[in-house]
Amino acid sequence: MTDPTLEAVYVKSINGTDDIIRDNKLKVTFIGRSNVGKSSLINSLVGKKLARSSSRPGKTVKLDFFLINHSLFFVDLPGYGFANRSKDALEHYRKLIAWYLFRSEVNHKLIVLIIDASIGITDYDRESINLLIEHGLDFVVVANKVDKLKMSQRDRALKAIQTECKDIPVVVYSSVTSEGKGALMNLVLKKK
Repeated sequence: MTDPTLEAVYVKSINGTDDIIRDNKLKVTFIGRSNVGKSSLINSLVGKKLARSSSRPGKTVKLDFFLINHSLFFVDLPGYGFANRSKDALEHYRKLIAWYLFRSEVNHKLIVLIIDASIGITDYDRESINLLIEHGLDFVVVANKVDKLKMSQRDRALKAIQTECKDIPVVVYSSVTSEGKGALMNLVLKKK
């Protein structure tokens, strides 16, 4: 069911510079490893199938822009890591993500770094965290797919994530059960 307070529409996908980058609306950008559930998380936040999701890693291959409440954009980036792509394609995605985050003229509101709670923070995630800190961007870590953890694993896994993240906000999330949706929406929609 669609959240009646949230209007969300797909606008466009880009593969490099575009006027939408310089649009003065704030952007909330979703990044993470391939198959971490970025598109499913966006769909659960907006309450409808908006972003393309698949059980096959690497479905998102461009920067996908979704207009939220006529006032800000959600931006779904390609996943980094183990997507079944050529070395050249993976290098292209890496450069595209780095350009968008750190060198484009985008008006960032918040970066949502999504990790798989059952896997924990990977070396790719650590690199992303360090780069976001280095560039002074506001971000939050989302420990996604907590519904896949047994209760006996959950506390240990989340404690390890929160210990490693130190002062970085961590939101526990499940696209299946909507756990953490309210907390994440508060961060995403909070006035800057």
